[in-house]
Amino acid sequence: MIPTLKDVQAAVKRIGPYVHNTPVLTSSTIDKMLNASVYFKCENFQRGGAFKIRGAINAILQLSEDERARGVITHSSGNFAAALALAASALNTKAYIIMPSNAPAVKKNAVAGYGAQIIECEPTLKSREAVMAMHQKKLGATFIHPSNDMNVILGHSTA
Repeated sequence: MIPTLKDVQAAVKRIGPYVHNTPVLTSSTIDKMLNASVYFKCENFQRGGAFKIRGAINAILQLSEDERARGVITHSSGNFAAALALAASALNTKAYIIMPSNAPAVKKNAVAGYGAQIIECEPTLKSREAVMAMHQKKLGATFIHPSNDMNVILGHSTA
Protein backbone atom coordinates (compact mmCIF):
# COMPACT_ATOMS: atom_id res chain seq x y z
CA MET A 1 0.00 0.00 0.00
CA ILE A 2 1.27 3.42 -0.90
CA PRO A 3 -0.36 5.87 1.51
CA THR A 4 -2.13 8.92 0.16
CA LEU A 5 -2.83 12.33 1.62
CA LYS A 6 -6.36 11.07 2.37
CA ASP A 7 -4.87 8.24 4.44
CA VAL A 8 -2.83 10.70 6.49
CA GLN A 9 -5.81 13.02 6.91
CA ALA A 10 -7.93 10.09 8.11
CA ALA A 11 -5.23 9.20 10.64
CA VAL A 12 -5.12 12.81 11.87
CA LYS A 13 -8.86 12.72 12.50
CA ARG A 14 -8.74 9.26 14.09
CA ILE A 15 -5.97 10.03 16.61
CA GLY A 16 -6.97 13.65 17.32
CA PRO A 17 -8.82 12.95 20.57
CA TYR A 18 -5.85 11.05 21.98
CA VAL A 19 -2.81 13.20 21.18
CA HIS A 20 -1.64 16.74 21.87
CA ASN A 21 -1.51 19.35 19.14
CA THR A 22 2.16 20.15 19.65
CA PRO A 23 3.64 23.52 18.68
CA VAL A 24 6.03 24.39 15.88
CA LEU A 25 8.64 26.83 17.13
CA THR A 26 11.39 28.84 15.49
CA SER A 27 14.63 30.42 16.62
CA SER A 28 15.91 33.63 15.03
CA THR A 29 19.36 32.87 16.47
CA ILE A 30 19.56 29.48 14.79
CA ASP A 31 18.08 30.89 11.57
CA LYS A 32 20.86 33.51 11.51
CA MET A 33 23.57 30.95 12.31
CA LEU A 34 22.44 28.71 9.45
CA ASN A 35 21.23 31.42 7.08
CA ALA A 36 18.03 29.43 6.76
CA SER A 37 14.57 29.13 8.25
CA VAL A 38 14.42 26.24 10.70
CA TYR A 39 11.21 24.93 12.27
CA PHE A 40 11.07 22.74 15.36
CA LYS A 41 8.08 20.41 15.71
CA CYS A 42 8.00 20.03 19.47
CA GLU A 43 6.88 16.44 19.86
CA ASN A 44 8.78 16.39 23.13
CA PHE A 45 5.57 17.98 24.48
CA GLN A 46 3.54 15.04 23.17
CA ARG A 47 1.92 12.48 25.47
CA GLY A 48 4.67 10.06 26.38
CA GLY A 49 7.33 12.58 25.34
CA ALA A 50 7.65 11.53 21.69
CA PHE A 51 5.80 11.32 18.38
CA LYS A 52 5.61 7.52 18.74
CA ILE A 53 2.25 7.75 20.54
CA ARG A 54 0.74 8.86 17.21
CA GLY A 55 1.60 5.59 15.48
CA ALA A 56 0.69 3.43 18.46
CA ILE A 57 -2.75 5.03 18.87
CA ASN A 58 -3.46 4.83 15.14
CA ALA A 59 -2.47 1.16 14.96
CA ILE A 60 -4.63 0.14 17.93
CA LEU A 61 -7.61 2.13 16.63
CA GLN A 62 -7.42 0.10 13.40
CA LEU A 63 -7.93 -3.19 15.26
CA SER A 64 -11.27 -4.93 15.62
CA GLU A 65 -12.99 -5.07 19.02
CA ASP A 66 -12.01 -8.73 19.30
CA GLU A 67 -8.35 -7.95 18.58
CA ARG A 68 -8.35 -5.13 21.12
CA ALA A 69 -9.91 -7.41 23.71
CA ARG A 70 -7.00 -9.86 23.29
CA GLY A 71 -4.42 -7.08 23.67
CA VAL A 72 -1.40 -5.91 21.72
CA ILE A 73 2.22 -7.01 21.82
CA THR A 74 5.46 -5.51 20.53
CA HIS A 75 9.19 -5.65 21.06
CA SER A 76 10.99 -2.43 21.86
CA SER A 77 13.44 -1.05 24.37
CA GLY A 78 12.60 2.59 23.85
CA ASN A 79 9.98 5.12 22.95
CA PHE A 80 7.67 2.77 21.05
CA ALA A 81 7.46 0.47 24.07
CA ALA A 82 6.22 3.36 26.19
CA ALA A 83 4.00 4.68 23.41
CA LEU A 84 2.22 1.37 22.86
CA ALA A 85 1.79 0.94 26.61
CA LEU A 86 0.31 4.43 26.93
CA ALA A 87 -1.90 4.04 23.85
CA ALA A 88 -3.21 0.69 25.06
CA SER A 89 -3.99 2.19 28.46
CA ALA A 90 -5.86 5.10 26.85
CA LEU A 91 -7.90 2.63 24.77
CA ASN A 92 -8.53 0.11 27.57
CA THR A 93 -6.42 -2.53 25.86
CA LYS A 94 -3.87 -4.82 27.48
CA ALA A 95 -0.28 -4.33 26.29
CA TYR A 96 2.58 -6.81 26.43
CA ILE A 97 6.01 -5.37 25.77
CA ILE A 98 9.05 -7.53 25.04
CA MET A 99 12.06 -5.60 26.37
CA PRO A 100 15.71 -6.60 26.48
CA SER A 101 17.05 -7.26 29.95
CA ASN A 102 19.53 -4.40 29.55
CA ALA A 103 16.91 -1.76 28.67
CA PRO A 104 17.32 1.40 30.77
CA ALA A 105 15.37 1.35 34.03
CA VAL A 106 13.75 4.68 33.15
CA LYS A 107 12.25 3.08 30.02
CA LYS A 108 11.06 -0.01 31.91
CA ASN A 109 9.54 2.19 34.62
CA ALA A 110 7.65 4.24 32.03
CA VAL A 111 6.26 1.13 30.33
CA ALA A 112 5.22 -0.41 33.64
CA GLY A 113 3.83 2.92 34.82
CA TYR A 114 1.51 3.00 31.80
CA GLY A 115 0.18 -0.40 32.83
CA ALA A 116 1.83 -2.73 30.33
CA GLN A 117 3.20 -6.13 31.21
CA ILE A 118 6.94 -6.27 30.53
CA ILE A 119 8.40 -9.56 29.36
CA GLU A 120 12.19 -9.55 29.38
CA CYS A 121 14.42 -11.19 26.81
CA GLU A 122 18.08 -11.34 25.90
CA PRO A 123 19.37 -8.13 24.26
CA THR A 124 19.36 -9.38 20.67
CA LEU A 125 16.87 -8.92 17.85
CA LYS A 126 16.67 -12.70 17.43
CA SER A 127 15.68 -13.08 21.08
CA ARG A 128 13.16 -10.23 20.91
CA GLU A 129 11.44 -11.76 17.90
CA ALA A 130 11.45 -15.31 19.31
CA VAL A 131 10.12 -14.29 22.73
CA MET A 132 7.52 -12.05 21.09
CA ALA A 133 6.31 -14.83 18.77
CA MET A 134 6.06 -17.32 21.65
CA HIS A 135 4.05 -14.92 23.82
CA GLN A 136 1.89 -13.72 20.95
CA LYS A 137 0.85 -17.31 20.25
CA LYS A 138 0.22 -17.99 23.96
CA LEU A 139 -1.70 -14.74 24.62
CA GLY A 140 -3.47 -14.26 21.29
CA ALA A 141 -2.38 -10.61 21.29
CA THR A 142 -1.98 -8.69 18.04
CA PHE A 143 1.61 -7.90 17.12
CA ILE A 144 2.23 -4.25 16.28
CA HIS A 145 5.67 -3.80 14.78
CA PRO A 146 7.45 -0.73 16.21
CA SER A 147 8.42 0.61 12.79
CA ASN A 148 7.38 -1.68 9.91
CA ASP A 149 3.60 -1.36 10.18
CA MET A 150 1.65 0.88 7.81
CA ASN A 151 -0.77 2.02 10.53
CA VAL A 152 2.14 2.96 12.78
CA ILE A 153 3.81 4.80 9.90
CA LEU A 154 0.62 6.66 9.03
CA GLY A 155 0.15 7.66 12.66
CA HIS A 156 3.74 8.90 12.89
CA SER A 157 3.25 10.92 9.71
CA THR A 158 0.56 13.02 11.39
CA ALA A 159 3.20 14.94 13.31
